[in-house]
Amino acid sequence: MCCEIKRRFLLLYATQKGQAKAIAEEICTQADAHGFEADIHCISESDKYNLATEKDPLVIVISTTGTGDPPDTACKFVKEIKNKTLLPDHFAHLRYGLLGLGDSEYMFFCNGGKVVDKRLQELGAQHFYETGLADDCVGLEIVVEPWIDGLWLALRREFTSWNIKEDMSSNLRAVSNGVSAMTVVPSMSGICSLDSEIQHLKLEDLEVKATDALSQKPANVHSVVSVQDTEASLDRSVPPLSQSALNIPALPSEYIDVQFQDSTGQELSVSSLISDGIVFHVPVTKAVQLTREDAVKTALLLELDISKTTFCYQPGDAFCVICPNNPKEVQELLHILGLSERKECVVCLKIKQATKKKGAAPEHIPKGSTVEFILTWCLEIRAVPKKAFLRALVEYTSDAREKRRLQELCSKQGASDYSSFIRDPSICLLDLLHAFPTCRPPLNLLIEHLPKLQARSYSASSSNLFQPGKLQFVFNVVEFPSSPSRLVSRKGVCTGWLAELVAPMLQPHKKEEKLSAVKVSIFARPINTFHLPSDPSVPFMMVGPGTGVSPFIGFLQHRDAKHMAKDVNDTLVDILSSDAGVDKLEAMKTLATLRQEKRYLQDVWA
Repeated sequence: MCCEIKRRFLLLYATQKGQAKAIAEEICTQADAHGFEADIHCISESDKYNLATEKDPLVIVISTTGTGDPPDTACKFVKEIKNKTLLPDHFAHLRYGLLGLGDSEYMFFCNGGKVVDKRLQELGAQHFYETGLADDCVGLEIVVEPWIDGLWLALRREFTSWNIKEDMSSNLRAVSNGVSAMTVVPSMSGICSLDSEIQHLKLEDLEVKATDALSQKPANVHSVVSVQDTEASLDRSVPPLSQSALNIPALPSEYIDVQFQDSTGQELSVSSLISDGIVFHVPVTKAVQLTREDAVKTALLLELDISKTTFCYQPGDAFCVICPNNPKEVQELLHILGLSERKECVVCLKIKQATKKKGAAPEHIPKGSTVEFILTWCLEIRAVPKKAFLRALVEYTSDAREKRRLQELCSKQGASDYSSFIRDPSICLLDLLHAFPTCRPPLNLLIEHLPKLQARSYSASSSNLFQPGKLQFVFNVVEFPSSPSRLVSRKGVCTGWLAELVAPMLQPHKKEEKLSAVKVSIFARPINTFHLPSDPSVPFMMVGPGTGVSPFIGFLQHRDAKHMAKDVNDTLVDILSSDAGVDKLEAMKTLATLRQEKRYLQDVWA
């Protein structure tokens, strides 16, 4: 019997912070086990696919950024499909399924996905699978996991219908050519047969096969739950889950080999982390705490000196700050993983030859990175572990009870516990390693499963016209209180780092001292649309609670600054006219003379 040919589908993702990419990669991984081949690309890589001629099913995973915008990687794509010259049947040949990611706390929930979905239909494309909208506010996995589970049935149904159409077309061509052939007519019984097959596929897909999942029963129920343990926690389960057979995800294939080399003694620059855009290392010249010591939140204003750079911005623009992970957490992680003595070793990464994973090379890790550099600047060690990561951690846990609990947390039966003890309290890898002390994953597993440490975006709260060479921004220091699952309180990765960085500048007795220059690394956000109306006569309303008011400070400064030179000039003319007792024309001539004699100087940025 010949091997079954895997059916191809095109898989596109549009991501802002890596969520959509991670989900698309999970679809790609599962596709192989279900008999499909996913041709995966970032939606911005338009040179690698062509929707105008695409014949296979299309699957799109797209996130939403800002207040409802498509991610930066999708902006070009959205602009192209919104072209008004495209005909209503431009994508009539296209059959697609779309998974949108968003957060219902924002008004335009999943708007990035909705915009693409609506426009594709306007251009004639049709769904082969219903659109899914996942909400990060309650947990993306609540929608994502069943949507992916149902995708395989939908793809089988799509390809099955194609096969029937192809058979009918072949028979019709054979008959028209006078060739003797058995003609297949789709009678009612045939349609019923197809429906039965689809129902069978549905049941078959929803069952977890041996290759996709592992049924695991506790070897000793009493070793998992004691009489006193009546409540579940991160590291402990209770009946009925503790006594249930489990359907757990397939074990993800490891695809990276790690080799350690002696340190070269050369330190990498954080500029190597950014492939597109220019990184500016600028000093912090001012730090002010805007809230009282007893306030619920701590709000800080920082001022950066950009006068010696080519960095430019408009009020309302966002820019990105490159931030490290908390150094204490990095050192703790190095210690637990047994990598403290190797922290200065250079890490050489190689992709295993047998891997089928597309885009497996971790491009966010610069060549020549040390172990410490990777954990400090490259990986989001605070990321909430996904179920696939939990499944992989099982293999590196030696205690039977701990293995069982990790299996429960990544299983379908343990979905509620995963939400309660991992997703909702924002548990990270370090918390898991404390809760499961016999779990010791290798470095390659962290590189494969932890997302890229993203630069954080902030809105400018100043105007370069009003304060030339200065860039100000305001933020709240994010606080994560301790919980039963997380024994220590933490601050936000970037806001906590910035607060600690400028702490000496905030101390009254040190303000008069000459402190060593504190620098941060920034780069311009590629796309900004939150700007003032170009026409100053257009009225506009500004609403920004809390630190949300900060960009409006820049708006107002840009407006006390854009016309300030003219206003000052007119005021001086009035003063000269009044005090000297001359008419305005004479006063204007006097002011012009002062300007020519360099006695009236203006420093105007316009």
